[in-house]
Amino acid sequence: MSQHLLAILTFALTLTFAASPLIVTDFSGFAPEQFPVPQDDPPVQPAGYAFAIWGVIYLWLIAGMAFGALRRSAEADWQAMRPPLCVSLLVGTGWLAVAERDPIWATVLIWIILISALLALYRAPRRDRIWAAYPLGLYAGWLSAASCVSLGLVTAGYGLMSASTAALVLVFAALVLASAIQSTLGRTPTYALAVIWALAAVVAQNVAGNQIVAALAGGGALALLRPMIKARRAERPAE
Repeated sequence: MSQHLLAILTFALTLTFAASPLIVTDFSGFAPEQFPVPQDDPPVQPAGYAFAIWGVIYLWLIAGMAFGALRRSAEADWQAMRPPLCVSLLVGTGWLAVAERDPIWATVLIWIILISALLALYRAPRRDRIWAAYPLGLYAGWLSAASCVSLGLVTAGYGLMSASTAALVLVFAALVLASAIQSTLGRTPTYALAVIWALAAVVAQNVAGNQIVAALAGGGALALLRPMIKARRAERPAE
């Protein structure tokens, strides 16, 4: 495939990914009855307002990949991120349709979406970061949290752990994963920002109920501030 066609394909898949909620209009998270152990108000799941971040992710990815297709279609530093990003967007386009029917397969797929998004993020160009690395960072950061949430819902929903234990284990896993990624990436603070947003919403979900989960999520959000600030400072000399 030529470089120009790959740039156009990346933009086209961004559009199909952003349009998928218009096709699957009635999905608002896994339904409690999708699990053998119904997950009513699960502590691992962020408060509902947090999912509004998808609007920002969709619009920023569309704008960024449009810029890439128009202005950076043949640039080598942009080309490296496009193949894994295409995989992530392609699988992501069908994710909602799968999630409506099967939480286990949806969990498997969201980890594939995450891993390919992270590979794209690490390959993202250092220039033009407002168009490439920053939207990718927000996307991969939210996916990091969402993947752990999905795994937490499945483990609790199939009786492998209690809902509270699953929340503690997977919130901690999200924190460790995000800390490792932001620290090794060394740039793109939007990654940690998205995870902090998710953790803050877990606090909001649990502050009146499960204070242990709320405290862990709140502490994790504060801990991620340091690598996020360090990543931002590391980018300043290149500006």
